[in-house]
Amino acid sequence: MSGDAPSLLRLEKTSLREQALSALRRAITTGQLQPGTHLVETDLSEALQISRGTLREAMRQLQQEGLISAGARGRLSVRHLDTKEIKDIFDVRAALESLAASALARREDRAAAVAELRVAVADMERWAASNLEDRIEADLKFHRTMCHLSGNETLLHSWSSLEGSIRMSIMYAGVERALKNMDAKRHLEIVEAIESGDEAAAAATVREHMCTAASVLVDGHD
Repeated sequence: MSGDAPSLLRLEKTSLREQALSALRRAITTGQLQPGTHLVETDLSEALQISRGTLREAMRQLQQEGLISAGARGRLSVRHLDTKEIKDIFDVRAALESLAASALARREDRAAAVAELRVAVADMERWAASNLEDRIEADLKFHRTMCHLSGNETLLHSWSSLEGSIRMSIMYAGVERALKNMDAKRHLEIVEAIESGDEAAAAATVREHMCTAASVLVDGHD
């Protein structure tokens, strides 16, 4: 039994780290922790009821995800994006997700992928009256699923590495504008373009989707 103790302790520590990571990610994504907010270890460890060591592990992960950044003297704060960064993020998303859409559109067996994407859209509709966090997760699930279904692991890895930045961009202009970009009908247009089997149309639909989404966020913020 004594031989099992270290692994059990590691599991407990990992669980605490994951819980802290989830709580902090949620607070940042939903705007509870605003961009530019300095993250004070003593305050956060007390609020989350975890050790400062476990908190540091979670914060290192958030830094890797692009949700927090180090400033003068290594002080960590919630990352602040400017309009150029928002546009850059959506340009890269457009490139990645249009590639995924065109790959799905040319598949002869795309019906199964289309069915899965329709489920993701239905989830967006189901959570439309829910809280902001659920709506954000449903939106991200749709885009992540499209990249996953493409079968291109490099594409999925590239998209996943951007996920923290994507989360930050969602709340850039506030809740009202963020919610405009989570409209299920706009996402259904992507699914229908993929279903048509027209690669060019599928890619163009995604690029238009991203261009519009970026515009919603940055208009008036230049």
